Amino acid sequence: MARYTIRPLGGDDFPAIMGLEETVFGTKGEGTLGPYYVRLCCEFFSDSCFVATEGGRAVGYILSFVKEREAYCTTLAVIPEFQGTRVVHQLLRAFIRAISVRADSCFFTVQESNTAARALHAVLGAKEVDVRKDFYGPGDDRILSRIDRDCFELLRAKFERLGLVDATSPSLADVA
Repeated sequence: MARYTIRPLGGDDFPAIMGLEETVFGTKGEGTLGPYYVRLCCEFFSDSCFVATEGGRAVGYILSFVKEREAYCTTLAVIPEFQGTRVVHQLLRAFIRAISVRADSCFFTVQESNTAARALHAVLGAKEVDVRKDFYGPGDDRILSRIDRDCFELLRAKFERLGLVDATSPSLADVA
């Protein structure tokens, strides 16, 4: 039996996700996501947002939304005691499976100092394409990274080996 359960967000997850936001980001003095956005993810974007639980306790989440054929992955967070575990891999697996047939590209935003997230984006094939000044407010610059359909297909064999996509999943080229 899997140690973690990964499932789509639901309305009842709102308090837990806000608590995780505070644990992962707020305790470091970083800004947290606003409750309005988190509520929207829990209520309306559950097809692309996931929570990881262990024994019923939320330990991580990924928030995103899809607009037309573009996905926007806004947050991937795991509480400190579960960082370095398979939680990130399992959240990414659920996310990639959910968006791979719906999106032609995926965007990520990240602080320049967040080298772990930048490295993860690079492993996924994302290229840093821009820096957005004052993205979430004055002085909060964010790097914008993007992975597109062609890059995804080039890395598909690697993603299959990592278990992020199934060999039986349709190619993105087949669903365009």
